[in-house]
Amino acid sequence: MKRSLLAIILVVVLALLCGAGVYIYYTMYARTLPPGFASSNGRMEATQVDVATKAPGRVESVLVEEGDFVTKGQIVAQMDVAETVAALRSAEAQAAQARKARDQATHVIEQRKGEMELAAKELGRQEALVVKGFATEQKVDQYRTSHTTAQAALAAAESSLAANEAAIRAADAEVDRLRRLVDDGTLVATVSGRVIYRLAEPGEVLAAGGKVFTLLDLSNVYMTVFLPAADAGRLAIGSEARLVLEPLPDRVLPATVSFVSARAQFTPKQVETRSERDRMMFRVKLRVPQALVNAHLEQAKTGVTGEGYVRVDPDAQWPAWLDAGLAAIPAESDKAPAPAPAEGDVKKDREVVQ
Repeated sequence: MKRSLLAIILVVVLALLCGAGVYIYYTMYARTLPPGFASSNGRMEATQVDVATKAPGRVESVLVEEGDFVTKGQIVAQMDVAETVAALRSAEAQAAQARKARDQATHVIEQRKGEMELAAKELGRQEALVVKGFATEQKVDQYRTSHTTAQAALAAAESSLAANEAAIRAADAEVDRLRRLVDDGTLVATVSGRVIYRLAEPGEVLAAGGKVFTLLDLSNVYMTVFLPAADAGRLAIGSEARLVLEPLPDRVLPATVSFVSARAQFTPKQVETRSERDRMMFRVKLRVPQALVNAHLEQAKTGVTGEGYVRVDPDAQWPAWLDAGLAAIPAESDKAPAPAPAEGDVKKDREVVQ
């Protein structure tokens, strides 16, 4: 009896241990999703930005290579702007000449004003003498004509000054246009990111809009997944998500839902039954926190495939296997991209390149 009782107790204990082991395995190690969650395969993506020329020209120098990380405002290439610089100098000389002409017109106006005042005084004296009988009407007519001529000369001088002012504005506008063309000849990175394509080499002649580089903007790294309508309809922007990448199967990356498409993908031509509605898939973006990307800029890549997990039920608890290896989000100040250079520094760099 004692042996039988001992055997029964042993069997019960073993059964409990086996049950606990199975429970721990399925809750902590078996990668199964509980209710309230959805998953889908996807790949890491980021926005591609082209660095292109504004005006046609010849590439003078290319300063970065494929794979290099560049910061916003960094000089990446230089176009040949020798002809534009020469035209700029000519425009600056024309602007200076227009200002000299304006100064001359100002002096002429002062001279014409003096002549008109003198003619007015002489006319007044002659009119007074005519009244007293000491002058003739012919003499008065001569001084009246001189006064009218002086008025016309003053008006012409003032018109010349207005024309010179307009010429100065036109010359300044041309100088500004050419300066912008010279500045546009220095190609800078518009975003902080990695160079993925180098599309032009020194000596090549490019048309307006010719691409020199393609950058990968690492300010918005996300995974694109496709979820059925039943799951996508329950998602909210900002919902919590998790990412598991194939190269790092034991590492879980935090993410948030940043976009849910308003239109279905892979939609049948006729949607009449529930089974057909279940086939409707919606594109969803799961964005990685920027602080986490900044902390691992050298390792940040796109095209990496993996699995994306979203919580469609706000009350559901994440399974242990998606919480165990969750990467911590560092503070923004831990590691951030190098700040963009100041405008003065950029101008100095442009002068050095030129």
